[in-house]
Amino acid sequence: MKFIRILLAILVPPIGVFMTAGVSSALFINIGLTLLGWVPGVIHALWFLQKADERQDAAY
Repeated sequence: MKFIRILLAILVPPIGVFMTAGVSSALFINIGLTLLGWVPGVIHALWFLQKADERQDAAY
């Protein structure tokens, strides 16, 4: 599942963020960044997925 989220974060950044966080402020930020340009949206999505994985690992 992690591979699919990363792949979607690269191809369509808001979907990768949505699969991780659902409807949240991070999703709306990512949509705005993606509208400004694909690259900022991808950077934010990959950063967000990495931070979400770090939080999940820290919980264990």
